[in-house]
Amino acid sequence: MPASHAPHDLGYRSLFAHPELVRELITEFTSFTLLDDVALSAFERVNPAYVSERLSARQDDIVWRVRLGDEFLYVYILLECQSGVDRWMALRMQTYIGLLYQDLVKGHELSPGLLLPPVLPLVFYNGLPHWSASMELAGLLMQAPAELAAFQPSQRYVLIDQQRLDKAALEANASLLALLFRFELSVGPDVSNNVLPALVTWFKEAPQANLRRSVQVWVHGLLARRTGKPELFMVDSVEEGADMKGKLDTWAEEFEELGFQKGCAQGKAEGKAEGKVEGQVIALRAVLDSLLRNRFGDLPVSATQRIGQATQAELEQWFQRSLNAASLQAVFDDGAASI
Repeated sequence: MPASHAPHDLGYRSLFAHPELVRELITEFTSFTLLDDVALSAFERVNPAYVSERLSARQDDIVWRVRLGDEFLYVYILLECQSGVDRWMALRMQTYIGLLYQDLVKGHELSPGLLLPPVLPLVFYNGLPHWSASMELAGLLMQAPAELAAFQPSQRYVLIDQQRLDKAALEANASLLALLFRFELSVGPDVSNNVLPALVTWFKEAPQANLRRSVQVWVHGLLARRTGKPELFMVDSVEEGADMKGKLDTWAEEFEELGFQKGCAQGKAEGKAEGKVEGQVIALRAVLDSLLRNRFGDLPVSATQRIGQATQAELEQWFQRSLNAASLQAVFDDGAASI
């Protein structure tokens, strides 16, 4: 995996920081039913920092634990956004789950019987190439002699391939996540005529300010990446449904004029030129600025200057902190001078 991320990748990390959308991902886009009636209060976010300490930049891991009766189920989501197919995904998943288990043992977070909890391993993929990697570790192993076969490692994962979701099923699905997937996968007229009006309705009715903010960041990141015009899609506030309707109507006109097309062919085309990298940094600065203003109000000049001068790695780090930081200072605080 590359060490840096486009704004839309960060938008998905922001979305799946909410239990509502993690539950929707499982109940609406997998065959599992065990979480259908589980309350959101049963979900608890787990910080996978223990992985980052051992491996390079595991920023795409999202881990939740869900209380089912007296026990916990762990949900391990690995994001593969705007990337090619990783042949070694099953091996990676086995490694990450093993590290999770080691951390639970070290932290004495096991059941009374000292047993390891079950894990649901999910890979969320929205790349253009068809997923060709083996979905179980056995497909990556040489055939062992018969007398050793029982001792070989085993690991499987569930793949959610966003680009190849059934369009009719998405249109019939009333969940927020299905609406956002339609936004990303549909052509301009469907977005303007169907998706945006539904999204406006959702903004009017959604009570959770943090979730509204994350959806705003996701939409901004998608449109900025698709059009290369991040400055067109800034949002100062999503507190009022009427204000958001005006913004979304304006955005609909803008992206139609700029050639919003089906899929991610333009935004995900492999481009290694410096111009594209700089464009991602500019878009990321705009997304971070918008998110911070929604959370903490007008930004001091020192903060906007730091954002304007920051590298992509610094911007990504501040974005991640901004999702849960209690103050603006906490977003930038890394032992350096105050903002």
